[in-house]
Amino acid sequence: MDKRRKLTTEQTLELIFTDESTNIIVIDSSSEESDLCLSEETEIESDDDEHSDEDEDESFLMAPPPQPGPSKPPSDDADDDEEVWPPKRPRCSKTQRIPLTPGLRKTASNRGEDRWRNRDEEDTPPHPPPFHPTRTPGPVLDPSRDWTVLQLFELFFSNNVVNTIVKNTNLNAARRLHAGSKYKWKTMTVQDFYSFLSIIIYTGLVACYERSDYWRRAFPYSFPFPGNTMTRARFEAILWSLHLSDPNEDEQNESRRNTSAFDRLFKIKPLYVDMVTACQAFFHPFQNVSIEERTVSSKARISLKQSHKPTKLGYKLYVLVDSASGYTWNFSVYSGRKTGLPSGHRLSYSSVMDLMSFSQLGRGYTLYLDNFFTSPALFTELSKEHIGCCGKIMKHLKGFPKTTENDLPKNAQRGDVRWMRKNNLLFVKWMDQREVVTCSSVHTVYSGHSVPRRTKVQGQWTTTHIPAPDPVLDYNKHMGGADPSDALVGYYSVLHKTMKWYKTFFYHFLNIAIVNSHIIYKQLVEMNGGEVKQLTQKQFREELCKSLQGFGNEQQTAESPSPSSTCMPLYYGDNGTKARRYCKNCADAGIMRVKTPIYCRKCQVSLCLTTKRNCFQQWHDFHF
Repeated sequence: MDKRRKLTTEQTLELIFTDESTNIIVIDSSSEESDLCLSEETEIESDDDEHSDEDEDESFLMAPPPQPGPSKPPSDDADDDEEVWPPKRPRCSKTQRIPLTPGLRKTASNRGEDRWRNRDEEDTPPHPPPFHPTRTPGPVLDPSRDWTVLQLFELFFSNNVVNTIVKNTNLNAARRLHAGSKYKWKTMTVQDFYSFLSIIIYTGLVACYERSDYWRRAFPYSFPFPGNTMTRARFEAILWSLHLSDPNEDEQNESRRNTSAFDRLFKIKPLYVDMVTACQAFFHPFQNVSIEERTVSSKARISLKQSHKPTKLGYKLYVLVDSASGYTWNFSVYSGRKTGLPSGHRLSYSSVMDLMSFSQLGRGYTLYLDNFFTSPALFTELSKEHIGCCGKIMKHLKGFPKTTENDLPKNAQRGDVRWMRKNNLLFVKWMDQREVVTCSSVHTVYSGHSVPRRTKVQGQWTTTHIPAPDPVLDYNKHMGGADPSDALVGYYSVLHKTMKWYKTFFYHFLNIAIVNSHIIYKQLVEMNGGEVKQLTQKQFREELCKSLQGFGNEQQTAESPSPSSTCMPLYYGDNGTKARRYCKNCADAGIMRVKTPIYCRKCQVSLCLTTKRNCFQQWHDFHF
């Protein structure tokens, strides 16, 4: 009989450690028996490189029991103090944890992921999709035609939209009068509406504390434009009755409240739908586009309002903007939480997919997003549609690398960069004044560019240039398309205070129409070689005011004023001996005991008119 193979303890451990067929990991421990014991929670390195679970922070695996194999028969000559083969496996508790050596440890956060790389390490350039738009970028209009300011504006406020608003405003005025509202109303025409719009745009150019100041003739006001265009009473009557949707259909929609058939945006749909269609029809974006949140401030009491910086309270819009020109190409109004969203995706995901009309845009566009919209899942889906993406990203999102190996330290210097490629996405961490984290599917990490920064050295402010990664530079350049667009809409804004939420949207849609028509105007001038001097947005609005006023005045038939259409003092009763009423001007001044027999024939207001007190003149100077 052959003797058993005699091995020392060190030889046995070395043989087990170097044997690739075993799953036992040998480490030093406080007990010789526990060296060969693995619990169910012991971490080991996965053999499958493609498997990674980013949602788990720890993973523990129990080594399988030893496989049965041939063993040599026992020998009578073997000593009790000699090692035999194979050694017996000691029992151990299922809950006993065996710590791994640092060289073999690999946590779940690192499993299947590479380490963060430095700026100087070589990066593999991506292959962005070729740019193939469905139409030639720019205005979709005949550049040889001599377009006027009014014609460009009418591309967005078409005859169909204007006629719809005029019809529904007249219906709403009739409903309000029937309900008991007391004000003078005359059927509004298209010409009246154009005159009304001209005053609305004028109020964005000339700011007054109160709307009635535009019709005042006393110093420091004396604005001739509003009074020459329309009386204050007529303007206020149109403003009170302004309505975008059919009032009868509003009642039907209101009866469906708290059901799935209720449309929260029904009152703005006629203008909303036509405005989006016009924005997409008359201009095609260039290669770089961006999506941004926009908030329209309002104090109306409705649940559609959201809180978003820098506007405290207002209505939220998601806007797709051409980064080169600031043109608003598509937008959607947030109407509350939606049901039936794609499984595992946020509202921001569906908002981007709704705004990106792939069949109308084409392929090869580069989309820039802020961290509200950016997610690895969205970028991966857009890559399938041949759309490149770049944007800031939040580190807690699913799909963001969790490894901390060679991560950007907290005390990193300005200009330090860490990056990693995961599938087709590039993740970059860059230290500026604070850490900036971006994700891109179309950029390399670093091309040698830098940005100037002001730093204080020995008490003196100096300008230094720090390295900047390519995704950050292009994000700042092209993502700015949304912010300037928001600023352009805010310049000379026609927004008025109102408690009717649909009127707030009417003002905002009017701003979008003016800004977009001005951008098209500038593009047409450039396409014609710049032969005509470009108008600034302020000059464009001034010209539009005059055109709208002239359109209204030319279309209206000249009628001789009736006797009651002029202000004239008259007496109550028979020569003022039987009737006296409180003076309106004195009452407004806080004097409640002054009565007068005189009133204005046109305004139907009681006013004092004596040698010592002329409230008739004072009241008319203030209101007209």
